Amino acid sequence: MRPDARKLGAAILAAAALSACAVGPDFHAPAAPDTAHYTRAPEPAATVAAEGRSGAAQTLIADRDIPADWWTVFHSAPLDELVRRALADNPGVQAASATLRNAAETWRAERGGLLLPAVDAQAQAAREKEPGAVLGEPGLPAVTFSLFDVSVGVTYRLDLFGASRRQIEALRAQTDFQRFELEAAYLTLAGNVVTTAVNIASLHAQIAALTEIIASEHDQMKVVQRQFDAGGASRSDVLAQQTQVAANEALLPGLQKQLAQAQHRLAVLAGRTPDDTGLPDFTLEELTLPAELPLSVPAKLVRQRPDVQAAEALLHQSTAQLGVATANMYPQLNLTGSIGSETVAASDLFKSGSGAWNIGGTLLQPLFHGGELRGLKRAARADLDRATAEYRQAVLSALQDVADTLRALEADARTLQADTTTESDARDALAITKLQYQAGGVSYLALLNAQRTYLQARQVRIQAEAARYADTAALFQALGGGWWNRENGKENRL
Repeated sequence: MRPDARKLGAAILAAAALSACAVGPDFHAPAAPDTAHYTRAPEPAATVAAEGRSGAAQTLIADRDIPADWWTVFHSAPLDELVRRALADNPGVQAASATLRNAAETWRAERGGLLLPAVDAQAQAAREKEPGAVLGEPGLPAVTFSLFDVSVGVTYRLDLFGASRRQIEALRAQTDFQRFELEAAYLTLAGNVVTTAVNIASLHAQIAALTEIIASEHDQMKVVQRQFDAGGASRSDVLAQQTQVAANEALLPGLQKQLAQAQHRLAVLAGRTPDDTGLPDFTLEELTLPAELPLSVPAKLVRQRPDVQAAEALLHQSTAQLGVATANMYPQLNLTGSIGSETVAASDLFKSGSGAWNIGGTLLQPLFHGGELRGLKRAARADLDRATAEYRQAVLSALQDVADTLRALEADARTLQADTTTESDARDALAITKLQYQAGGVSYLALLNAQRTYLQARQVRIQAEAARYADTAALFQALGGGWWNRENGKENRL
């Protein structure tokens, strides 16, 4: 290496060593919420139990970790496969993944461009004509010559007050934000697939129960009509029964519409067209209600929820941007240098005596910008206050989600317990009425009424059973879904 080149490199390294401070606030992760509970009353250790396969009590296990594939707790192979397909093929997740890659590559590009010297090789050739006046001799004839130049130039922005480092810090925080947005997309998608599958299973059962109710009421209508024909019933009795049949028949298309829409939604969630016939159907009998549920403490919840972590990343970004705005008010030093060869003949470019070099620097101190720089700093401070408030709101919303879900699980269990008892009583009443009818103690109309009451109680119980499955999935979603336990989770932790 030539002595001049060594001097140039040493000067740049010495200047880089001077840039050791970064103005503006340093980011610190906010403290966890100062509470150990989600609700006013202590969280129940377990829900009540009811009869039936979906009536088992659910125990809440404090501080139990959550599996990454939390939907497997329902023990449904078709549901497991569908969620995995959706996570791979859903366009929304694919868009979030691409956005993350974009943010990551932007951060890498800007990090190299702002923190490292830019080195460029340049070669140029020119044919020039200079008059004698350039040399102070107007009488001399003009000189025509060629000029060849080959050089390596270096430019470096000396980051005296950390503007570049704060900018890189902000870009890194933006990358973290997109990473947690992707995790939130995964969590939301998995939750939507599970709850939609539960809804489909519930609608299938409700339609079956309503169909049986309608069939029973048609039988009852025939009995009333025969009684009317025989003079044993009034015209108003016939009309009342016809009204009841028509009312329930009017409910059936609505349930069928809901089922079709739920199936369409499930197909789109899985990245398929609504007419896809390859998706599985679901029944409540295929699902298993987990007997044990995790319950993270509030201090851990804020580290588990992707939306809270995304809000923290935006808070970090706003903190770094305040540092950028602060550093822009201080002096800025740019260094430049080049070394190469310059001759009037291309064949002499690398011969002795053709060497040329230069080194220089530019120091810029803002003096008057009409209040622009101070205004930008105040705006950055206001943006930091906004990000702080939005982070607090994200934490409070996360705590509320868990609190609401805990109370919903408790209420669901009690509702199912009551509805199961009602269904059991209606079933027993139907059995007794059947015996009475066989013995001639009651009319056929009474038997049909008992059957209808039982089927209606069964439909209500089905809805309560589905609510337990849906709110169980909602609890896993409210707790963050266990993304940190994913085997390939490091792929999203750039």
